[in-house]
Amino acid sequence: MRKAVLVAFAAITAALAVVPAAAAAPAPSNDLKWGPCPAEVKYPDLECATLRVPLNYQDPNGRKIDLAISRLASKNPDKRRGVLLTNPGGPGGAGLDYPGVLTRSELPMPLPQSVRDEYDVIGFDPRGVGHSSPVTCDLTPEQRAIGNLPYAKDSADVVKQAEVAKAEAKQCASSKTGWMLPYVTTANTARDMDRIRQALGESTVSYLGASYGTYLGAVYTTMFPQRTDRVVLDSNLGPGGYDIDAMRGFARGMEDRFPDFAKFAAASPKYGLGTTPAQVTAKFHDLAARLDKAPVAPFDGSLFRSLTFSFLYGDEGFGALAGAWQSLDKGEVPKLEGQAPTTDNLWAARFSVICGDSSWPRSVRSYQTDVAVNRVRYPMIGAGAANIAACAYWPSAPVEPKVRITDRGPSNVLMVQNLRDPGTPWANAVKLRGAFGDRARMVTVDQGGHGVYVFAKNKCGNNTVTDFLVTGKRPAHDTFCAAETR
Repeated sequence: MRKAVLVAFAAITAALAVVPAAAAAPAPSNDLKWGPCPAEVKYPDLECATLRVPLNYQDPNGRKIDLAISRLASKNPDKRRGVLLTNPGGPGGAGLDYPGVLTRSELPMPLPQSVRDEYDVIGFDPRGVGHSSPVTCDLTPEQRAIGNLPYAKDSADVVKQAEVAKAEAKQCASSKTGWMLPYVTTANTARDMDRIRQALGESTVSYLGASYGTYLGAVYTTMFPQRTDRVVLDSNLGPGGYDIDAMRGFARGMEDRFPDFAKFAAASPKYGLGTTPAQVTAKFHDLAARLDKAPVAPFDGSLFRSLTFSFLYGDEGFGALAGAWQSLDKGEVPKLEGQAPTTDNLWAARFSVICGDSSWPRSVRSYQTDVAVNRVRYPMIGAGAANIAACAYWPSAPVEPKVRITDRGPSNVLMVQNLRDPGTPWANAVKLRGAFGDRARMVTVDQGGHGVYVFAKNKCGNNTVTDFLVTGKRPAHDTFCAAETR
């Protein structure tokens, strides 16, 4: 880890670390008119409101867009500290119902009452998403079915995917919301978050963000350091956000995480996938190669690899994944429950943020080279993670420089990270930790999957986050939570 902060900033950082006391938290303002949430938000304790914000913050009096906001209000005014702004990840993921999601009783460790007493928990659909002036790319079901990680068997497959990517970018630009796309970015969403803070009548906000939400939180606390109280970042992207390194990171994450599934399948003879982890791993490569040559419609080798990757996000999916492998091994289409189809809005918002935040290579040849290298380096899905996507043909360059995450600001960030995370691998989280310097502490948890707080069972990881949110107590140094038996 690089040196935390320059000596010249030591005294400043210490001063900035002071956070306001609970009694100082002002009551919400009347700028927002709270009422029932949209029908699909099925949490009765949530109330919703709409806030108008500038499309382009360089033109604050120009065109406006809507932000949909939700609130799970504290019912204990004596303990209420302020607000806890939340984001579940994405980009493209809706967050209006997220405060309710965090409290579901079926979660391994639902949001504790102590946190609910301390804060009004705030959710929102980020700009361009859901009920917040949603963007569209008019993508067909066939385009959406290709998925996020189209596997390229050879250079010719990259050329084929380039045509898909070019069409996607063109459709996004020519859609009825094409005028919004340059401004659906992480930096502008962070500015929206500060408008939410103001509308709530709060001098500071605490924050809980997962996955892509870690980068959003990192950008917010970099742009508005004095407006952040307690910041929790769970399952962390690197300091560049969803850039080319993050996309390549999926390949590293799958290699880190897959052994957990291989052990599960090897210990479950009923699936017939092998009796050792090595045999299960060999079965993966065998099935992928067979489906490359002879798909079990709609499952070709690329979709099989993506399916496997997606089910590695939580241990609870291992049984369904093993059953799907078993069906495909017999030449049968697996029956998968609970797999909601992705929406055009999710893809449109995702493209907008990823392509608007970063500059991407435009040479097909460069992607062919990367695919060839990563096919060898990360044989499971490397050639999918390195493949070309719509950003290579995005019609506009980023409208502003990327926010650089630094160690300047209050020491009030807690990062929590699984050691074997497929979506946001530990190696990239370490890079974000280095960028924050002494602003952050990082808790590494010896478990697999995507998500530590409330979505996994490790008591050490969960209790560390709860203690920080409720008391402000944070580990003095980076710490490690050992694996816990289920």
